[in-house]
Amino acid sequence: MTTERSDAYLVGLVRELCKLPKETEWVDFKVNEAEPHEIGEYLSALANSAALMDKAFAHLIWGVEDGTHRIVGTQFSPSAAKVGNEELENWLLHLLTPKIHFRFYEVLTDGLRLALLEIERASHRPVQFQGQEFIRVGSYKKKLKDHPERERALWRTFDQTSFEAGTALERVESAESL
Repeated sequence: MTTERSDAYLVGLVRELCKLPKETEWVDFKVNEAEPHEIGEYLSALANSAALMDKAFAHLIWGVEDGTHRIVGTQFSPSAAKVGNEELENWLLHLLTPKIHFRFYEVLTDGLRLALLEIERASHRPVQFQGQEFIRVGSYKKKLKDHPERERALWRTFDQTSFEAGTALERVESAESL
């Protein structure tokens, strides 16, 4: 489950991810592009790709240039974003199957505002947004059905996850799960 992160942790995370030579299957950089439907597709693609790449989390970061990985700041504020009258985070959650844990963070780095989306990896089955599964192929978001070799590999990943590594009971205190 995604937990609360300190500003120092988030700034350090951004700086480490900016050191990557390019975007990966589990990290994407944006400056201001924050169309809700696209964010939903990225949630699916990044969660599925994180599972395939054996990463606990994937990240979508606003305020970092894609090509240079230079921190430039963003105008996107997830806490203020709405789709109709509904908060963005709630709207996204309704359209994801299965429900996954993700969390938006906003942090200042070098006096510039950044927005981070931390996405827990898919488990048991691919994550869909509005009934469609997505995956990352390099730094591109694609429909999973168009890449059957990646879909097979993703399902093999789910099959190889041991029972003991799974979650006993979701969204409860640890004492309650016992």
